[in-house]
Amino acid sequence: MKYFHRTHLAPDAVMTEANRYFGPRLAPTEEAPRRRRFAGTIGQVAVTVQAEGGHYTLVTLETNQPGESEADRLAKRFLTRIHTLADPAHQPRGAY
Repeated sequence: MKYFHRTHLAPDAVMTEANRYFGPRLAPTEEAPRRRRFAGTIGQVAVTVQAEGGHYTLVTLETNQPGESEADRLAKRFLTRIHTLADPAHQPRGAY
C-alpha cells in the first residue's frame, strides 16, 4: 500500500520524526537523506520525503503488506502524527 501526505513541516523534521516513531517498533534497514526503510515481523515501511512547490513537503509511505495490516495501520498513525505536529489543533479520528 502507498500513502501520501502534504505538510508544512521541513523534510528533515519529517525524517527525524520517522526515526523517532518507527525506530522503537521496527529495525532500520535503509537510511538516505530523504528516505528511510524499516522492517520487522509485521512487514516493511518505507518513508520518502521531497520538497514540493515552495514550503510544502510531500511525505510518501509505502508498505509491503495488503491494506489494513499492522504495518499499514502503523503507517497511517505516523501520517496522523505528522499532521498533528504541523497543526496542533488537529483532532485525530479513526480506529487505526
